Amino acid sequence: MGMANAPLRTIEDFRDIESLNHYAQELRAGRKPEDILPGLRAMGRDNARTPMQWDASPQAGFTTGTPWLPVNPDHTEINAAAARTDPDSVYHHYRRLIALRHSEPAVVHGDFTMLLPDDERIYAFTRRHGSTTLLVAGNFTGETVDVALPDGWEGAELVLGNGPSVPAPPGRLVLAPWEARVHRQML
Repeated sequence: MGMANAPLRTIEDFRDIESLNHYAQELRAGRKPEDILPGLRAMGRDNARTPMQWDASPQAGFTTGTPWLPVNPDHTEINAAAARTDPDSVYHHYRRLIALRHSEPAVVHGDFTMLLPDDERIYAFTRRHGSTTLLVAGNFTGETVDVALPDGWEGAELVLGNGPSVPAPPGRLVLAPWEARVHRQML
């Protein structure tokens, strides 16, 4: 659905015992709270434990009581009800991914070949099954990334993407921040 990390402001907002223990250990080692909290906000497990944001109502439609972690204030915009009405939402993107898995045997049965294994920005691979080959590429950064296309992929059919594609020079693949694409070639 694309829920974002909650704005956990102080250590009192955390419940995860691992985060609390890490915080206490770092304090004992002489670190300041303002130096410890950014790491906990980014990597702490409580981000995945906030109440499910079903709708824009109080407590995000999760409960009429008080949840053990606060509801993210962005629940009025980011919630399941809103995602179902937005054809470009993460929800609908995953529906399209699931449909591709059911309709394209290469997704399940294709031979896997890793591309760009040393590139820390792009995760890319091919899946080949019968006469069909899929090229999957994802940009895992907040920056636009330009990489060389594998030979023979220029002009391949775009099967699925999570946003408008960035124009690329011949022989190149340009991915916008956080963009992922699936291209298909038929032999």
